[in-house]
Amino acid sequence: MDWTAAAAPSLDDFAAVAEAAFRALPEAFRRMTGQVVFRVEDFADEDVLEEMGIEDPFELTGLYQGVDLTRRSLFDPAPEISIVLLYRRPILDEWAERGDVTLGELIGHVLAHEIGHHFGLSDEAIEAIEAD
Repeated sequence: MDWTAAAAPSLDDFAAVAEAAFRALPEAFRRMTGQVVFRVEDFADEDVLEEMGIEDPFELTGLYQGVDLTRRSLFDPAPEISIVLLYRRPILDEWAERGDVTLGELIGHVLAHEIGHHFGLSDEAIEAIEAD
């Protein structure tokens, strides 16, 4: 590939790849995801990084915000919107550093990981599932 004219994928490009990755998931998995909002941003904001104790914004590639499905109740006064955030710059950095996956595979991996948190899975449980 001739990289001399290539530009880094934009936020919209990332969103398109994430949408394709979501559509490629099994139908039952997509249905269970429900009404999750997906967003792509360059980096997590300072408040999020501080709350998570992360100093380097390149360390966070994605984030689930909301009440996971295991903790929801019909009696909740007003359900929060569930959001999966993908952070473009850290994902690009990891992709370039790794060199062993396509950008689409990495975006799909981060997306599926954050959806796992929406289902109530811990990082350890997600990693165990990925290892199988």
